[in-house]
Amino acid sequence: MEPILPKTEPTPAKKVLVVDDEKDFLFLMEYWLKSKGYEAKGLTDGTKAVDELKSFKPDLVLLDLSMPGIDGVEVLRRIREVDADIPVIIITAYVEDERVAKFSAYRISGLFYKNKDFQEGLSLLDLVLRTHKKLKPPLSNKQ
Repeated sequence: MEPILPKTEPTPAKKVLVVDDEKDFLFLMEYWLKSKGYEAKGLTDGTKAVDELKSFKPDLVLLDLSMPGIDGVEVLRRIREVDADIPVIIITAYVEDERVAKFSAYRISGLFYKNKDFQEGLSLLDLVLRTHKKLKPPLSNKQ
């Protein structure tokens, strides 16, 4: 006799908003995140990203440090005005101590380095989401 299991709704994909002015990198990030089961939306403009928080309602934001117009620090300041608690991971190819200090004042959740392995970034993203949402890690197939 087969055990009767309770019906469960599929877990909705976690939403990630990616903000980066480099279109090639943005496309790559969106594709990579979607391949890992996330619902990803990419934008090249920081002002539009802040507006998008209200309609897309992401679970996490990946934000580029250096962008034309308003830079990542200003975008993060505006994000915090809209949502004080959303996790934000900074995307950068390099980190200057001065900028990290500015970001730290707005409670960043981590740094994703463009020149590192994407698997490290995925581990960071999963950890931040689990910590923020107080989720349990996925069960291992090993018994």
